[in-house]
Amino acid sequence: MFTGIVAAVGKISSVQPLAGGLEAGVRLDIDAGPLSLDDVALGDSIAINGACMTVVEKTASAFSVDVSRESLNCTAGLDAIGEVNLEKALTLAERLGGHLVSGHVDGLGIVHRFEAVGESWELVIDAPRELAKFLAFKGSVVVNGVSLTVNRVQDIDGGVCRFSINLIPHTISVTTLKHLRAGSRVNLEIDLIARYVERMLSVQKA
Repeated sequence: MFTGIVAAVGKISSVQPLAGGLEAGVRLDIDAGPLSLDDVALGDSIAINGACMTVVEKTASAFSVDVSRESLNCTAGLDAIGEVNLEKALTLAERLGGHLVSGHVDGLGIVHRFEAVGESWELVIDAPRELAKFLAFKGSVVVNGVSLTVNRVQDIDGGVCRFSINLIPHTISVTTLKHLRAGSRVNLEIDLIARYVERMLSVQKA
């Protein structure tokens, strides 16, 4: 489990095909940047742009993960060299600063607009139809591993759910969201509680 509070911005420094070739997936070597790896062991989980991955190798300042083809097909930003948001798995001794996050990407969104509004930034994302029922005014959503609050929700033609988020300067400065542009793909994870509520209601109707 995670909180959606990015601990550090790291960098994918190398992308290498696994033994079975690109169709089998890739191994990512990641420079952890300011993220301390002193308490990270092989087999531990680290969220990379919101996707939970298992550490298979590590040094004092870097670690490696294997990403399956299925994971690559369902996520964005894990197939090329570049900056990534990092968060180590939650422990029971830590503050829950964001919200409960599983690190399982539910779908890919497309940035519709990203522009400055005063001192803050407005991020507008088009989410796929199947996630629309989980997005609500003042509800929580994870975008590329960052726990954020939904400010507006609009269902538009074609089954797309368009929602907007206000980003304060601090969030922009300590995450990779600053690199987003219209058309960028982003990893989305819906609220964990909303997922279970939907499941309970669907069982009751059956």
